[in-house]
Amino acid sequence: MNRDLTVDGPEGARHVPVLLAPVLAALDPQAGQWVLDGTFGFGGYSEAILKAGANVLGVDRDPEAAMRAKELQGVYGERLAFVSGCFSELADIAEAAGHAPLDAVVLDIGVSSMQLDEAERGFSFMNDGPLDMRMSQSGATAADVINSYSETELVQIFRELGEEKQARRIAGAILARRGVTPFSRTLDLANVIERVVGRKPQQKIHPATRVFQALRIFVNGELDELVDGLVAAEKCLKPGGKLVVVTFHSLEDRIVKRFFQERTKTRSGGSRYLPEEDIPDPSFEMLVKGGVGPDDEELERNPRARSAKMRAGLRTDAVPHELDARGLGLPRMLAESRSGGHS
Repeated sequence: MNRDLTVDGPEGARHVPVLLAPVLAALDPQAGQWVLDGTFGFGGYSEAILKAGANVLGVDRDPEAAMRAKELQGVYGERLAFVSGCFSELADIAEAAGHAPLDAVVLDIGVSSMQLDEAERGFSFMNDGPLDMRMSQSGATAADVINSYSETELVQIFRELGEEKQARRIAGAILARRGVTPFSRTLDLANVIERVVGRKPQQKIHPATRVFQALRIFVNGELDELVDGLVAAEKCLKPGGKLVVVTFHSLEDRIVKRFFQERTKTRSGGSRYLPEEDIPDPSFEMLVKGGVGPDDEELERNPRARSAKMRAGLRTDAVPHELDARGLGLPRMLAESRSGGHS
């Protein structure tokens, strides 16, 4: 799902990030503060934070985001710093930039309209383009995965990262087709999936949507990045600092929800039958109850915002918790790949 909306205005096309009002309300940016925007994109959140008076340390692995940052630096000068990198590295980035501990971190998980709108990036099948999907524009492409991974591996990717119920049928069709002609274009893959799954006239969501989501998440390591980004934010936020996260589908939101549930858990009183649970002091307090979604006005402007959800927490002075990636809801294939490391 794209995380911002392109609007035609008096100054031409501009990008309005999803849930901007509740995000700003949760961040409450103040003059002199340093806020890390870990998914800089087109700079929608960052520009709004700068206008509110705070400073921004922008982070993004997309080379096009760096170009947009230069444009904004022409307006805001040294109040905007930008570093090319992943938000899993945000603690090290903030330290190296001299802005740790931070006053706030905002993460907007998902693909931006800047990436979706460019067919050559291969994120969408709405317009034909190369089967790429790389946010950093380096490393293995979606075509590499589709053309070289085994049927078992593709089934696991589609099922666990896309929640695709017909993963095995789709993977089988992909192997049969690539044995004749390798895949290289987005519409080619989308058409093969549609022929396998079928599509009812009243069906609004294209049958290839879940597979494309799974491929994008896998190619970019998005869920691993999310877990590591949450942990990094916990480490580099000062007491009273704010962590605001916007997600766009259930896999992302489950991880963020469980992270905050785990980090806000307090000790039970215990009894003579059940002793007091030995858990670390809470490292966060919730800023908002549950997840905040778009209001009717935003949905009217941007129907794609329907799945967006914001969660936000306030950092306490407790030490960071140990990471349990599986406990946070990271899919099994990803949690197992980390078993020798963090989880």
